[in-house]
Amino acid sequence: MDLPEGLKEKRGDILRVAASHGARDVRIFGSLARNIAGPTSDIDVLVALAPGRSRLDMIAIKQDLEDLLSCEVDVVTEAALSPYIRERVPRQAVGL
Repeated sequence: MDLPEGLKEKRGDILRVAASHGARDVRIFGSLARNIAGPTSDIDVLVALAPGRSRLDMIAIKQDLEDLLSCEVDVVTEAALSPYIRERVPRQAVGL
C-alpha cells in the first residue's frame, strides 16, 4: 500500500514530531493503510516509545500531529492494542 500524497509530503515532519517525543518505528494502520479511508477518517498511528517515555508523550504526539495534519489522529503502541487486533495490526501497518 502506498501512503497518500499528503502524508508522503509531510513524512519528515511527522517523523520529527514523533522523535521529539521519544517515538520511533512510526507506522500507519487502520482504514488508511487498508486503502479504504473516507473523507472523515482519522489517521491511526502505531509507534514504539523509548524507555522512560510515558502516556504524556503519546498525548503530545497526538496533539502535535493533529495540528500538523489538520485531522483527528489516534496514536498507540503495540502493547496498548486490543488483544483482538494485536497480531493483525503490526502486519498490516505501513511504515513511514
